[in-house]
Amino acid sequence: MMWTLKRGRGCAGADLVEHVDRRLHFALARFSARIARVTVFLDDVNGPRGGVDKVCRIVVRLRNGGDVVATVEDVDWVAAVDRATTRIGHSVGREVARTRTVRGGPWDIRGADVGGAAGRR
Repeated sequence: MMWTLKRGRGCAGADLVEHVDRRLHFALARFSARIARVTVFLDDVNGPRGGVDKVCRIVVRLRNGGDVVATVEDVDWVAAVDRATTRIGHSVGREVARTRTVRGGPWDIRGADVGGAAGRR
């Protein structure tokens, strides 16, 4: 799965990128046929001052045109990435299930003659 990383201030190096890749694959691989693009934004809001300021924002663009977003702030990068990837995996799963139900479920009226002459006597 292809994804793009956009880094802000104070982001770590190759180890973090590898961790993001592994976690994204684990969270989103089963939905890869429905995903058009994944973008990960990492930023250290306070810079070197510390605190709960490591932000991981993941934006998933689905093939049907919808976006799913998960944003997490945490004390360190690994925790922020772990929580954000878990959250985006659940969110994409819900969105895929919702669109699958709406478009093909028992309430799907595409192709039905709604309000036409077929129902009149």
